[in-house]
Amino acid sequence: MIRLAMLPGVSVREGVFSEEQMARLGELGAVQVQTGAQPDKEGTMAVIRDADIAITSWGCPQLDRDILDCAPNLKLVVHAAGTVKGIVSPEFAERGIRVSSGNGALGIGVAETALGLTIASLKNMWQLAGMTRQGEWNKGKDRIREVYGVTVGVVGGGRAGRHYMKLMRQFEVRLLVYDPVMTAEQARELGAEKAELDELLAQADVVSIHAPSLPETYRMFNSRTFGLMKDDAVLINTARGSLIDEDALVEELSRGRLFACIDVTDPEPPRADHPFRTLPNVVLLPHIAGAVNNGKLRIGAWAVEEIRRYLAGEPLEGEVNLAHLHQLA
Repeated sequence: MIRLAMLPGVSVREGVFSEEQMARLGELGAVQVQTGAQPDKEGTMAVIRDADIAITSWGCPQLDRDILDCAPNLKLVVHAAGTVKGIVSPEFAERGIRVSSGNGALGIGVAETALGLTIASLKNMWQLAGMTRQGEWNKGKDRIREVYGVTVGVVGGGRAGRHYMKLMRQFEVRLLVYDPVMTAEQARELGAEKAELDELLAQADVVSIHAPSLPETYRMFNSRTFGLMKDDAVLINTARGSLIDEDALVEELSRGRLFACIDVTDPEPPRADHPFRTLPNVVLLPHIAGAVNNGKLRIGAWAVEEIRRYLAGEPLEGEVNLAHLHQLA
């Protein structure tokens, strides 16, 4: 019988996997679970011993040589979270261990949040709600824009960016996408036009950031690139705070030229006196775009189905090409 090692701590496991999903895992194989609140190396070695498949999530340690030596039969690691960079080690490639990431399931929530921010920002809901609380009714309605006939720029064509484009195709908008590794044909298949970053920023009414945090993308949004954006453009960041030069954005926002929805900062949380907390043209959220509360169960459902696919010999939905790990979110 297939041996499954459930490595996340108790609280993470219970937040990601429902009782029904755990029961389904039990139908797929013999499940050994982590009993501690926070998995450490020794506890992980005990749980993973002789496993064929391991399930990881937030809080799990890197599966290094010592841990993998306890699981000589290990063939697959299913990561019920986003990035696998903190989980995998060089030994994975040496031993032919496959890895699958829940980035796709996680990206659905990110994309849905970005869609909500897109609609609310174009409709000027944030300011109008404040004005109506103050007794106004018609003030500010002249700044409303519908999700119609506008240009939406997507920076990053990974799982979240692609799902955001899928959602945006339900509206009559023009889609531009900037992603250095995406071809023009791939962009067309997504209903978008491939564009260079400068071109996208100059034309987009909404810019939604979905790029990974890499040395190449560090502060790619800066004084120069902000200066290319249209007046009254909306900037949405549900990716990583490191992509934005926050001082440069504050300077631009202080002029009142842009509107920003910021779900991620660098560092997190921002300091108590950070201008993002007080500027009237900023919506600051506490990193909620991904899976939160009941949304995490979507990742558990994906993980169970991914294991079923593996056991059935079907292609894996979230398989990670470890040779390209440095390019991934």
